[in-house]
Amino acid sequence: MTIEVPDWSAEIVATLPHQVIFATVSGAHLYGFASVDSDLDLRAAHLLPAAEVVGLRTGPETLQSGGYRDGVELDVVSHDLLKFARLLNSRNGYVLEQLLSPLIVTTTPLHAALTELAPSFVTSNHAHHYLGFAATQERLFAKTGDLKPALYLLRVLLTGQHLMRTGTLETDLNVLGNGLDYVRDLIALKRDAEHGPFPTALTSRLLKDAAALRDALEAARDSSALPATPPASAVSALHELVVNARLATV
Repeated sequence: MTIEVPDWSAEIVATLPHQVIFATVSGAHLYGFASVDSDLDLRAAHLLPAAEVVGLRTGPETLQSGGYRDGVELDVVSHDLLKFARLLNSRNGYVLEQLLSPLIVTTTPLHAALTELAPSFVTSNHAHHYLGFAATQERLFAKTGDLKPALYLLRVLLTGQHLMRTGTLETDLNVLGNGLDYVRDLIALKRDAEHGPFPTALTSRLLKDAAALRDALEAARDSSALPATPPASAVSALHELVVNARLATV
C-alpha cells in the first residue's frame, strides 16, 4: 500500500505570505515509510522582496506553521532564498533532500535553476550530517523503543552511504534497504501506526546492522571522490542566482 500525498497540499502552500520558489514533501513520505496517520511535512523556499531585506523592517527568514487538514497533521517550513542558499552551501542534507525531493507540490523556473546547481554542492562533508542525524535517531530509539526512529536510523545511514559512493541522492528506504531482509516487514508495520513499537526480537540485529552501516558510511566518506567543499564557481553561480532573483522583485 502506498500512502499518497494529499491533493490539497498545493492549497496549503498557496497560503504562505510570500512568493514561493518551490514546495516539496519531506519526512516519512519521502523516505518511503509513511503511515496512515503520518503528518505531512511540507518544505519550501520563498522569496522576500528587496524592500523586506534591505530596510529596517525585514521579512521572515523562516516561516513555520502547523495545524490540521482533513485529519492530517501539518508541519510547514519555508526559508527565504538567501537562508536556503546559505544552508545549501553548508553540507546541510536536509535542504538538499528538500530541494531534490521528487514529491513536488509547487515548482518554478527558479526551483529548476537551484536543482541544476545542486549536484555541485554535494560534498564528502555531507557524511557528517548523516552521521549526526543517525546518532540522534539511535539515542531516540534507545529511549523510546519505537519503530519510527529505528527506520530513520537505517534510512539516514543508507542515504549517506549512497551519496558518498555515487554523488546522487536516494532517500527511499524501500530502495536502499534491499540488503536487509527485515526492512520491508518493518515498513509494513509502520504503515499501520506512526508511533508503533519496534519488534524487540530484532533489536540486537538492528543495533549490529546500524553499527556496520555507520562504519561503512565513514569508510565511504574517507574514500569518496566527492570534493570536501563546493567549487568556487558553483558558489559564485548560487550568489548570482540569489542576487538576480532579489533584484527582480524591485
